[in-house]
Amino acid sequence: MTRTSAPRSVKLIVLALAVLAAVATTADKKLAVKDLPPAVQKTVQDQAKGAEIRNIGRETEKGVTQYEVETVLNGKPRDFNVDTKGNLVVVEEETTLDAIPAARAGIEKKAAGGKLGMVEIVTRGGQTFYEAS
Repeated sequence: MTRTSAPRSVKLIVLALAVLAAVATTADKKLAVKDLPPAVQKTVQDQAKGAEIRNIGRETEKGVTQYEVETVLNGKPRDFNVDTKGNLVVVEEETTLDAIPAARAGIEKKAAGGKLGMVEIVTRGGQTFYEAS
């Protein structure tokens, strides 16, 4: 009986698909506050006071792991990221142009007559800036 093996490229493709499936499965797993490390739990509980937690996800980018927490506070999305040590990394809060008069003119100028869909206040590293789409 002659045994043949799949070409190396086919083996690599199968391996790549298996790895992608494992990553997708891990990324899709929903986390609860109780699943988080204690320091992260404390920060999430402090930041989510009065808000509804919609989703908690774990992300690793460039070797750095963070927990992204999606919440709704007073009817508006408010998302934040916490590192594995419990440090607050970034907070993104949806707002309106009327609520940020100091930044309104600059945002409208950048939009150049285009339609603005959403404006967010972003706080990262002690600095606050605005994102509009």
